[in-house]
Amino acid sequence: MRMSGTHDLSSQSLPFDSVACFGGEDWWYHNRGHFDMQIMRQLSARLPVLYVNSLGMRIPTLTKGGMFWARIKRKLRSVGRGIVAVDKRFHVYTPLNAPGKLLQRLSHPFLHAQIALVLRRLGFGRPLLWVALPTAAEIVDKLRHSGLVYQRTDHFESFPDIDSERIRAMDRELKSQADVTVYCSSSLMEAEKGQCRRTAFIDHGVDFAKFAASGSVEEPHDIRDIPRPRVGFVGAIDPHTFDPELYRAVVARLPDLQFVLVGGSTLSEGWIKAPNVHLLGQKAYDEVWRYPGACDVLIMTWNKSTWIEHCNPVKLKEYLAAGRPVVTSSFNELRRYDGCVHVADDADGFAAAIRTALEQQGADLSAQLRARVRHDTWAHRGQEVFDLLREVGRGH
Repeated sequence: MRMSGTHDLSSQSLPFDSVACFGGEDWWYHNRGHFDMQIMRQLSARLPVLYVNSLGMRIPTLTKGGMFWARIKRKLRSVGRGIVAVDKRFHVYTPLNAPGKLLQRLSHPFLHAQIALVLRRLGFGRPLLWVALPTAAEIVDKLRHSGLVYQRTDHFESFPDIDSERIRAMDRELKSQADVTVYCSSSLMEAEKGQCRRTAFIDHGVDFAKFAASGSVEEPHDIRDIPRPRVGFVGAIDPHTFDPELYRAVVARLPDLQFVLVGGSTLSEGWIKAPNVHLLGQKAYDEVWRYPGACDVLIMTWNKSTWIEHCNPVKLKEYLAAGRPVVTSSFNELRRYDGCVHVADDADGFAAAIRTALEQQGADLSAQLRARVRHDTWAHRGQEVFDLLREVGRGH
């Protein structure tokens, strides 16, 4: 299983020969548009990469019923895949990791041993550790490495069903140890830069070519018979981000429009039953790009949580690349998109903004919106990250 072949010549001056990423998601079951997944794919063009599927932050509880067992089964299936070569220099691995704080404490020596063994099998002699989730803090110091990057993508301690104090402690530990803490939210970085050895802001990217083409390809079969105008939300429908009350109120104010939801939901079953709402479910990442362009307006009905306050959703760039007008609840990063989106925080304002957006749609607006994110590709972001790593590496 040891990797062969020469590394990219541009990587020879680095103090590390590979990257081991402790991801924030599961490669096999989550949307692959996330920052860590996309950046690792870009880095794998230059260095061998191991993507370790999420070690998780939630405290599992049986009260979650079917969702609890579904997550356990999903994780076991992921573990059962072993070490998978997704590309020549990109491997994915899911370690066996016991749920719950007590069991995790007891199983961490085994967890560390699993990952160390995989790194040896892949020939990772001097790996850079890239941590995208705080729970890796308890094992990174036990792994031999030649650099540490902490990806502070979100306000992790605001995630639901977690031990917030434990996650906050891990977060602070990583910020104090990491050679650089990478932020995707400028407001979060500004608030926390005093806690870090070094910070860098690297924005999300977008698969521009695909999303820009979404309005010019054949519509997916499950949306083509839905009448227009269509108001679309494309992404995960989760209680820590999505505001179901706002969404229901907006739908009730616009009975003549068709509302389309494309994404997996963790809200309670039957949370909405309006006749003009169409739940299309979760789609594979390679199919998601086809849906924004099949809508006339794209929306983000966010709640007012701390998570949202400091978020910078990839979805916004995907919406803009699709060239469709956007209506969203407010969050800090919107200040960099003045003139590109409609912002509203109550049902009346949101409904009115959707009406206005429908009147404004057209080829000129689409070109303007696409121009805003045309150069924000993942390839560009990957180069930014690699340049940062070379700069950080010179300090070792």
